[in-house]
Amino acid sequence: MRNWISLQADFGDLQYRRNVYVFALKMAFLAVILSGVIIALTMPSLDLLGLLPVTLAHAIGFSAIFSWLIGGTVSGMLSLFAGFAMRDLALSRAEFEKLSRTDTLSGLLNRRAFTEALENTDGNASLVIFDVDRFKAINDRFGHGCGDAVIIAVSAMLTSAFDEMSVVARLGGEEFGVIVSGEPLEARMERIESVRARIAGGAIRAEGHDIRITVSGGVADLVAERNKQAVYASADRALYLAKALGRNRVVHEREGLHHAWHGLVDNGVDGENRGPSDNVMQAYGI
Repeated sequence: MRNWISLQADFGDLQYRRNVYVFALKMAFLAVILSGVIIALTMPSLDLLGLLPVTLAHAIGFSAIFSWLIGGTVSGMLSLFAGFAMRDLALSRAEFEKLSRTDTLSGLLNRRAFTEALENTDGNASLVIFDVDRFKAINDRFGHGCGDAVIIAVSAMLTSAFDEMSVVARLGGEEFGVIVSGEPLEARMERIESVRARIAGGAIRAEGHDIRITVSGGVADLVAERNKQAVYASADRALYLAKALGRNRVVHEREGLHHAWHGLVDNGVDGENRGPSDNVMQAYGI
């Protein structure tokens, strides 16, 4: 019986008011049925003992009527109150769960929820880690209010750029994560690059300032059986390389050392004078 009642509550999805009424109706009907069974079992014994003031048929009839009128009404009202109490608990639990998985400033998923989504991604997807370039300088120059406005604006642009098959999250500070799914790799890279260009091509209006920003991105592929931590580490290294190459660019993990060397040379860092950054070399295992 207890399991049946629990099943009805779960099946009804008590977050919706209509289902609370359905739940109360079911509980009232169950109470009347149980009352009828008890009456059918006890009345004959009472009749044999001569304890009934009326005939057995009349006693059963009156008992059935009062079971529906009184028992059904009372149990229905109690079930209704209980249903709304459970509904409030369900809504509170759902709100708490949402808050525990949501970044309060951006409204995006937080790192915990993003990690869960990453673990549940089977393959045919790419992990992107975006980072706002020189974010500390934005806070120092314009103030933390403008810094928050930048985070909110970037969050909105990322959300609008990726469809419902993708997962967008704020990983912390000025860092964002996106799981891009459902397209060939070339199409995913084109979309990621277009987001970077869109952010670099506009200005964010905040507290009377037009703030121009850029983002750097590191991309790693999610394929079947590949360790998710290794994917994240590879995307993080690609992001580090994008920063080392001068920022405002997206680097895929496959570009590796070739991109690192030639990109640094293009930025005026040649092997004869200074050599590649020691940190970049260490990140790529040189």
